[in-house]
Amino acid sequence: MMKTEALNLTRDWDKTFPKSDKVEHSKVLFVNRYGITLAADLYLPKAAEGKLPAIAVCGPFGAVKEQCSGLYAQTMAERGFLTMAFDPSFTGESGGFPRYMASPDINTEDFMAAVDFLSLHERVDPERIGIIGICGWGGMAINAAALDTRVKATVASTMYDMTRVNAKGYFDAQDSEEARYAQRAALCAQRLEDYKAGSYKLGGGVVDPLPEDAPFFVKDYYDYYKTPRGYHPRSLNSNGGWNVIGCQSFLNQPILRYSNEIRSAVLVMHGDAAHSCYFGKDAYADMIRGNKVTDNKELLLIPGAVHTDLYDGGGKNAIPFDKLESFFRKYLK
Repeated sequence: MMKTEALNLTRDWDKTFPKSDKVEHSKVLFVNRYGITLAADLYLPKAAEGKLPAIAVCGPFGAVKEQCSGLYAQTMAERGFLTMAFDPSFTGESGGFPRYMASPDINTEDFMAAVDFLSLHERVDPERIGIIGICGWGGMAINAAALDTRVKATVASTMYDMTRVNAKGYFDAQDSEEARYAQRAALCAQRLEDYKAGSYKLGGGVVDPLPEDAPFFVKDYYDYYKTPRGYHPRSLNSNGGWNVIGCQSFLNQPILRYSNEIRSAVLVMHGDAAHSCYFGKDAYADMIRGNKVTDNKELLLIPGAVHTDLYDGGGKNAIPFDKLESFFRKYLK
């Protein structure tokens, strides 16, 4: 019998965005197939009646549901969808120990468990369920879409392929057997240090203070995670980050291997000025290469938008919510 863990959930509105008067908000719990209890914010449009199309939202990698995934979820609920933004295993208000670990398998399962929950919700039409993954969770969402035939539509926003960036570095600059071997050796050495210490060393979140010579994408992350714009006390990126060994398994496990077998609809959207745009472009190209169902796949490049502009709009309304609404209405019908 699957049972939820008793989690300590805040009842305060502690989001980085204002509360909407058009939706009803509540906290919910659900369990993944590893027995980990996940915490989520559920958003229900006040004026809606009957069974609704539903969307599960997660990301970015190292963020919490009180940040941009919650913004996406609340905004889509204002537009008539039942939505939920959830914290991944081992992070935020969700369960799972030890804390601050990541897994390409478990984190893909987190999305599938969200689909389990939504499929059985009394206000949801189980034939009309979609998912949105932001940043590193964009890659997880595509992987979930390849595995979960219940998902009818997927959006990957400003996505990262976390297996690629861990194995090859940014812009594939460390794509060599020697570089990967050195990284593996360092992580294995850290495992022993952690075991001796009896605790896991944190890798550090977004650098603070910000060096004057920091690359633009680091400044971009700082501007979101370390300022009132997006800071949250439970966010890994805003604080101590993942464990140093937290993403070790990503080195050997590509998550997008079967993306070209996805039959359901997928929208990959990215700012064309984002440092991460190559992840979205390449993921889309790989997804349609040899895929027998391509007419429901789309790559949307947003002119002038950088990576975090698709977190909260970047002060210039960069998130194309009208497009998201039309995409989900078309494919969740």
